[in-house]
Amino acid sequence: MTQHSKIQVTPEQERTALQWLSVLHDQPDSGDQATFSRWLQADPAHAEAYAQAQVVWELSEVAGSTLANEEALVMQRYLSQMNVSRRHRLARWSSGLAVAACLLLMVGVFAGWQPMRWLNDLGADYVSAPGQVRTLTLADQSEVTLGADSAIAVNFSGNERHVELRRGVAFFHVTHTGKPFVVDADGGEARVLGTEFEVRLQPGGAQVTVLSGRVGVKADQQAPQQILTADQQVAYAAGTADTVHRVDSLAQLGWRTGWLTYYKTPLADVVADLKRYYPGQIVLLNAQFGERRISGSFPSQDPQTVINSLQGVLGFEQHNLFGKVIVLR
Repeated sequence: MTQHSKIQVTPEQERTALQWLSVLHDQPDSGDQATFSRWLQADPAHAEAYAQAQVVWELSEVAGSTLANEEALVMQRYLSQMNVSRRHRLARWSSGLAVAACLLLMVGVFAGWQPMRWLNDLGADYVSAPGQVRTLTLADQSEVTLGADSAIAVNFSGNERHVELRRGVAFFHVTHTGKPFVVDADGGEARVLGTEFEVRLQPGGAQVTVLSGRVGVKADQQAPQQILTADQQVAYAAGTADTVHRVDSLAQLGWRTGWLTYYKTPLADVVADLKRYYPGQIVLLNAQFGERRISGSFPSQDPQTVINSLQGVLGFEQHNLFGKVIVLR
């Protein structure tokens, strides 16, 4: 069920409704209540804006917890790169994120701010915007195609060429220079042995898919290396790699030409992909639906149409809030 409104609400009215919602949840006095009542009755759009803000507030309790967990993972990666005491600072940040998660979600609704993207862009050399697929040439003439909402950091200063995938997905066509080319992602690495390949960050890990040539993949620095060849893929997480298996690499890499193709893929993973093409937030609250498997090809540039199609098949509820947050449950 998608909620639509016939009353047009302006961004200023949305922000004012959010401010009133915050005031009324913080023991307002009689003067506040009287002022709010006058504002609410002054324009039907005010009532509509406040009603939608209440829906965001109600939905954000669970959604905020989901986002808080994601933000904590990002903060953990960031702090580890800063070489600080993670135990002390992460405890402080995690508690703050848990308390502020609902507020962060609502701020994201009105202001479009997404802290995960901002944190991952710190130190990145190249980024792509949501919905943007970007091809660039590195200093060694290797080509990198960044998927939507992705970021990489490049370090060619040592005896090896290193690229860190900080967010999203990247496809590499590597030029041979005599120096090893290594892609670092979530504690593991993909070491080029002559190839075209993709590296994709996933919740808690990464995935490597080879289009041509050979890639040596390690789940962490101490893990054994697994050699992948054309049309092979492996995922790893927390220092442990799955079994290498065959895939249709051309179909898997269809995002480069505007198509997202899935074969028995969990809905949660499909939603994670769609998030990178949507300028706001997409939050999946139903874990049971998240485990449902999806097969098919979808145009990447219209996430709303894809969600509508999936809704028709799976039957989940959909709430589109202010055109900036899609909540699925």
